[in-house]
Amino acid sequence: MKKFSLLLLLLSAMLIIAACGSDEPAEETGGSGDGAAESKTYKVGIDTTYPPFEFEENGEYTGIDIDLINAIAESQGFEIEFNPMDFGGIIPALQAGQLDVAIAGMSITDERKNVVDFSDPYFDAGLSLVVAKDNNDITSLEDLEGKTVAVKSGTTGSKFAMDNESKYGYTVAQFEDSPSMFQEVSNGNADVLLEDYPVIAYAIAESGLDLKTVGDRLTGDQYGIAVLKGENADLLEKINTGLQELRDSGEYDEILNKYIAE
Repeated sequence: MKKFSLLLLLLSAMLIIAACGSDEPAEETGGSGDGAAESKTYKVGIDTTYPPFEFEENGEYTGIDIDLINAIAESQGFEIEFNPMDFGGIIPALQAGQLDVAIAGMSITDERKNVVDFSDPYFDAGLSLVVAKDNNDITSLEDLEGKTVAVKSGTTGSKFAMDNESKYGYTVAQFEDSPSMFQEVSNGNADVLLEDYPVIAYAIAESGLDLKTVGDRLTGDQYGIAVLKGENADLLEKINTGLQELRDSGEYDEILNKYIAE
């Protein structure tokens, strides 16, 4: 009887030791799972018809915006997936949940602030009047009465043109992309176009467009990176942090100088 009791005692002790041992591996497995978590991937809306900020070259996306958001993502430890589309569809895509971020040479405006939250400004732009190189009749808004003004749909240039159409007496022609708008003025089908100064200056220099800018800049726009209003506050904080780190390190200036000559 004593031997039987001793045997039971030994068996009970072995079971207790085995049970305690089984807890330890489970805890380690849980820990290793957390460490292996993949970084978040965000869908980024871009407009690749907008050099020097966004364009496609040799099958790759490139430009100021592309380099900036790639550098920010690397700095802040997240991944990005580019989704090219017409500029006018980018904010609706954010609203529909198809995008997480938009970086597309997007001017910070009060109207857009009703729908999206912007990062800190990352570029000072401004609208310019652009005419054919041999056009010496248009130098200001006051010269546009009876003329046709070409603009890109959904842009601040488009809004500016529509808001001032009756004041200056011109007709607005809308286009879905910048190259079509440039061609319309070059061909003489439109008298003038409205475009952000760095964009048109780059296009004229790089593509040899038969165009020129005239007069002073009409606005003092600033570009921002956008997320849907009230959503992705943590992501927006990371974007601002990464942007500031790029400025502090000098990489921001390196990116701009790569595409825009001083």
